[in-house]
Amino acid sequence: MSETNPATAEVAAPHRYTAAVAAEIEARWQDFWDADGTYAATNPKGDLAGDSKLVAKPKKYVMDMFPYPSGAGLHVGHPLGYIATDVFARFQRMTGHNVLHTLGFDAFGLPAEQHAVQTGEHPRVTTEAAINNMKSQLRRLGLGHDKRRSFATIDPDYYKWTQWIFVQIFNSWYDDEAEKARPISELVARFESGERAVPGGRSWDALSAAERADVLGEYRLAYASDAPVNWCPGLGTVLANEEVTADGRSERGNFPVFKAKLRQWNMRITAYADRLLDDLNELDWPEAIKLQQRNWIGRSEGARVDFPIDGEAITVFTTRQDTLFGATYMVLAPEHPLVEKFTPAAWPEGTHDVWTGGHATPAEAVAAYRAQAASKSDVERQAEAKDKTGVFTGAFATNPVNGEQIPVFIADYVLMGYGTGAIMAVPAHDTRDFAFARAFELPVRCVVEPSDDRGTDASTWDDAFVSYDAKIVNSHGEDVSLDGLGVIDAKARITEWLARKSIGEGTVNFRLRDWLFSRQRYWGEPFPIVYDEDGIAHSLPESMLPLELPEVEDYSPRTFDPDDADTSPETPLSRNQDWVDVTLDLGDGRGPRPYRRETNTMPNWAGSCWYELRYLDPHNSEKLVDPEIEQYWMGPRAGQPHGGVDLYVGGAEHAVLHLLYARFWSKVLYDLGHISSPEPFHKLYNQGMIQAFVYRDSRGFPVPATEIEERDGAFFHNGEQVKRELGKMGKSLKNAVTPEAICEEYGADTLRLYEMAMGPLDVSRPWDTRAVVGQYRLLQRLWRNVVDEATGEVTVVDAEPDETTLRALHKAIDGVRQDLEGLRFNTAIAKVTELNNHLTKTGAAVARPVAESLVLLIAPLAPHIAEELWRKLGHTDSVVHQDFPVADPRYVVDETVTCVVQVKGKVKARLEVSPAISDDELEKVALADEKVVAALDGAGIRKVIVRAPKLVNIVPA
Repeated sequence: MSETNPATAEVAAPHRYTAAVAAEIEARWQDFWDADGTYAATNPKGDLAGDSKLVAKPKKYVMDMFPYPSGAGLHVGHPLGYIATDVFARFQRMTGHNVLHTLGFDAFGLPAEQHAVQTGEHPRVTTEAAINNMKSQLRRLGLGHDKRRSFATIDPDYYKWTQWIFVQIFNSWYDDEAEKARPISELVARFESGERAVPGGRSWDALSAAERADVLGEYRLAYASDAPVNWCPGLGTVLANEEVTADGRSERGNFPVFKAKLRQWNMRITAYADRLLDDLNELDWPEAIKLQQRNWIGRSEGARVDFPIDGEAITVFTTRQDTLFGATYMVLAPEHPLVEKFTPAAWPEGTHDVWTGGHATPAEAVAAYRAQAASKSDVERQAEAKDKTGVFTGAFATNPVNGEQIPVFIADYVLMGYGTGAIMAVPAHDTRDFAFARAFELPVRCVVEPSDDRGTDASTWDDAFVSYDAKIVNSHGEDVSLDGLGVIDAKARITEWLARKSIGEGTVNFRLRDWLFSRQRYWGEPFPIVYDEDGIAHSLPESMLPLELPEVEDYSPRTFDPDDADTSPETPLSRNQDWVDVTLDLGDGRGPRPYRRETNTMPNWAGSCWYELRYLDPHNSEKLVDPEIEQYWMGPRAGQPHGGVDLYVGGAEHAVLHLLYARFWSKVLYDLGHISSPEPFHKLYNQGMIQAFVYRDSRGFPVPATEIEERDGAFFHNGEQVKRELGKMGKSLKNAVTPEAICEEYGADTLRLYEMAMGPLDVSRPWDTRAVVGQYRLLQRLWRNVVDEATGEVTVVDAEPDETTLRALHKAIDGVRQDLEGLRFNTAIAKVTELNNHLTKTGAAVARPVAESLVLLIAPLAPHIAEELWRKLGHTDSVVHQDFPVADPRYVVDETVTCVVQVKGKVKARLEVSPAISDDELEKVALADEKVVAALDGAGIRKVIVRAPKLVNIVPA
């Protein structure tokens, strides 16, 4: 029967597995799974309906990274990770686990809000439509999610608890002695009792309410402050550092980002920097992701040093305190808060022209330079190749080790986001400082002895000398000398001296900055914060949560120029005066009082910081999560000392955004006793990307990939030759392939198999629609091995398989088991294919034990056809919870293996021997072989080296 004539095939094989048959089977089984609750995971206290049955199976918690429901829908690249976790979760169910696997939606975000700005349509409308569309697309793939546990971050029942967590963080501080978060009330009690001194030296009772709020604001884990922020007029909001690209533009929309000073909410994630670093060691994460987090946190050891200036001090952080005697000037970040304070009215006498930037006064010079720096990204400001720019502030500070007066500059290569925003410049031993010193005609003093022949007269050098393995020179004062010491010893000596003089101390610094948590948008969680008549922030009590978003007439921020750094935000919420100004009784004993609501909203990252907890107990209206349920699914256990999700799959692009933020929230909740797991995700796996060919015309514009004609290795669109390149898949590149298109032509099981068979899960791979048919044919051959295509009758026989088939079967079982456990789905499919082909080639009816095992092997990968065949084989229960086959070790090992026999290092014989043969037996067999006897030719034997069962090496005498 020819497979090239579909019409003939349909007549001759009316019961053939076709796309139409697949569609009918898949829809029917999806309906069955939903009605039956097949994928419901049972909590330790019973199911979500509240019965009290106990869980006897071990648990397995499998998660995907939160999807954002795009209005454009899914293309075939999106479900790669979802199919992978579904396969793994199904395998875990079949190996005796109680599996929690579900999917919610991270639904607050800019795309829906930008659509609302353009159309006036409420973002909830478009978001919910996108969610429903995505649910439909994912359902068609047969994903085994526990749908009772699904939710969206925009559900008030969900963001009530996001707001509640914010309140816990707001009402907490980090106790450095206990190395954990504690309730802010404990800190207040210490101030009241005098156990802890109040900053500034006054008693707690002597402070006004506003002064007390200011003191506590310096400790709270969530606090508001006036600070330089990344202001993006094009989006009408501020952005976290992690949301700004390397070229100083917004990650979303590619708008210019400027530095501006605004009052914003922050999360004191820096308090957890050490723990965030140390606990990485216990996580089963890709080393590349761990390295990105370590680099982002950026721990460095050094010293803080005070440089006196006008009766106060500029504090710097340095990792090279051993070079203090070489500091010849200072540089502050343009945004440094002390710049204006120490900038004099006129230039000091003798100021170099090159220092002033051509400005008449220091104030003019500073203002002009600040405006220039505000338009640059942090990466641009620190670029090594760029010309060094800056301006003298007109002030001088004192180098504390030698009393020298050194000029204070501002320059854009110093950032407020690292250290203290001020550096001591040692141009002889820092490349950037050297370039700056040359540009501004500043002195260069050698204090680290060069190992080359340049000498110690730094004025003659062409570049800085940087070494951590050299002697210190020219570094001595009245009561301290570092001359002759190595770097390590010099650091220790000068650090001790600084501490003794109370002008510095050894310290640790981090690159990590506090998390900017405010957004000037509508479509986000409202802050559960109100301000009283004195401007003091108060958190709402739990009884007032959730605080829901009000209706507004205009979703856009105030009119702005996207290229103007001086525009400032006016949020959509601030224009709803009836919502902003309220009278409330907060239950603090003061009775009803007038308040003003916070009009910023939380960033879209807030909802994804804790969603792994909501999946556990999604309908709990009394608690964040029931402690017993959280302990069961996520608590610490053997091999997982910090607890967390057993498998978390998603893209590597979230290394320092979502993953770092979620870890921080988990640690705060753990410290406060709300959960037992200080880490949210124990095992992390990053799937690769499905790529697609992009075809571009002579203008460089993408043209539809579906309209491309290939001729003699060239590609044409409407007769014009086009260029092909490999890139992302997406609507804008006109190369997107929808899951529906593949399902219509081949069925969802084929799509699932193809995506899993394309290559290793963690490697990017190109999509090729023409190759999908290979997995379709696999399923057709599987179907034929069980079902007669002409009659629809089951063809398996109740007989024992021959030994050759048994060996093929159990080798497949053993290999597929290992591959599915290790997420090697492509090789698992290859082993199933090999077994299926073996059965096809025999031409005989398949023995029932083999057919049933084959169906069970493919069930995690192609669940719909597996359910159908399992039912046709006479079973009345679902294949989902059947036991996965276990290999018989007798049939897994080869009957014989090849042993190589060497004489004088050369191969003289190959023997087929038992895999279980002993060294002694193998030696006897090898020495008796006629080829070996001939090779020895009567010579004696000095040594025989045996490595059973594969090698014998004979050394003649």
